[in-house]
Amino acid sequence: MPQQLPLDDLTLALARINDLLLTEEKVDRAVQLLAEGIRDAFPGSSGAGVSLLDEKGTRTSTGATDPVVLEADSAQYELGQGPCLTAWASERTVLIDDVFTDDRWPLWSQAVRDLSIRSVISAPLMAGRRCLGALKIYSSQPGAFDTSTSRPLEKLVVPAATLLDNIQSSDSPLRFTRVLTSALDSRDTINRAQGFLMRLHGLDQGEALKKLVEQSRTTRQSLLSVSREILNGTKNLSDDGT
Repeated sequence: MPQQLPLDDLTLALARINDLLLTEEKVDRAVQLLAEGIRDAFPGSSGAGVSLLDEKGTRTSTGATDPVVLEADSAQYELGQGPCLTAWASERTVLIDDVFTDDRWPLWSQAVRDLSIRSVISAPLMAGRRCLGALKIYSSQPGAFDTSTSRPLEKLVVPAATLLDNIQSSDSPLRFTRVLTSALDSRDTINRAQGFLMRLHGLDQGEALKKLVEQSRTTRQSLLSVSREILNGTKNLSDDGT
């Protein structure tokens, strides 16, 4: 018989999510903490997970409370079927009363048959009209979840999706800026190393770059690392590239 979620536990779970929103945890960390909060808030669960998916259904970030959840989730993405993917695609909560008798995803059910999973509930993470992914809870007992579980879980979906959408939105420009800055710094360092070799050995730009590439391959270092060593005076390239 499914257990009712105590009001205090639901309040605590919501508060934890709101606290994450206020502190603007990064995406991967927030997803992991959310998975742990969901597991702790729902009696009868043996594990929980949160997956963020792109528009093609490819997993972009995931949080799981134990290896069984990771294995069950991985089987869904490898096989292209399962309750989490269906919850995401249909934008509706999905319930499995018993994995052994449910025939909606035969390949996935067979793949998890030896895992300690008998019942599942999965709810989509809706941020406005956009579905970011899905929450899911697993139980080692059949019949662990029903509509009395889906209602409080769906209440958690709104703040959870808001949290993840806000973090993704705020984090993405920062990630892009870091990548762009790193790329520009790398290009500048390599250009300066080329210029140094051109002056030192009377090379043209193409010949200088060729020397850098050859040294990178010989030493199995990145082009940036070789360039830095040359500019720092710790590496000296002779005319034969050594």
